[in-house]
Amino acid sequence: MKFDDLVARAEQLIDSKDRSLLGICGAPGAGKSTLAARLVEALGEDRAVLVGMDGFHFAQRELNRLGRAERKGAPDTFDVGGYVDLLERLRLHGDDTVYAPEFRREIEEPIACAVPVFPSVPLVVTEGNYLLLPDRPWDEVRLLVDDIWFLAPSEEVRIARLIARHEAFGRSPDQARGRALGSDQANAVRVNATSGRADLVIAEEELT
Repeated sequence: MKFDDLVARAEQLIDSKDRSLLGICGAPGAGKSTLAARLVEALGEDRAVLVGMDGFHFAQRELNRLGRAERKGAPDTFDVGGYVDLLERLRLHGDDTVYAPEFRREIEEPIACAVPVFPSVPLVVTEGNYLLLPDRPWDEVRLLVDDIWFLAPSEEVRIARLIARHEAFGRSPDQARGRALGSDQANAVRVNATSGRADLVIAEEELT
């Protein structure tokens, strides 16, 4: 699957109705945000906007209160209800600008109302680990998103990228490797098991 083919598939969604939702799913380190940003750039800001699932991470303070800080990134560390509500609002496609949150890796916190989705934009691209999770209430995402692609690089590439990302944001090599092969890997196993529910599975190495 070449990148130009993905752009063409996204353009078909744009032409299909006033507002479509496209999801890009995959395990931690799969390259979801990179592909999503590249796709939105290729389509142009007047036709597409990126709304990430990670904007619905619980704040660190709330994770500490719940005793889930060590499992940050697991399904129960997100406000899935808020994410589903936002997707429903985006599908309704009213006349008002809808504001979405954004996750900032440099501070490891979500920021509210950081991404404006203007009513004139026909395609919303959303990316995240759990778009295909069959468990309630995550299963509502599959019903709301028109087309979901699953990004599947080799495990060697994915883990190496994940370790490098953790190091880039301040973790020591040992900490980065421990996170990538610990909680991140547990989440990856769960995410990879959902690939069969995708509309399209992409071997990232094919993208050019």
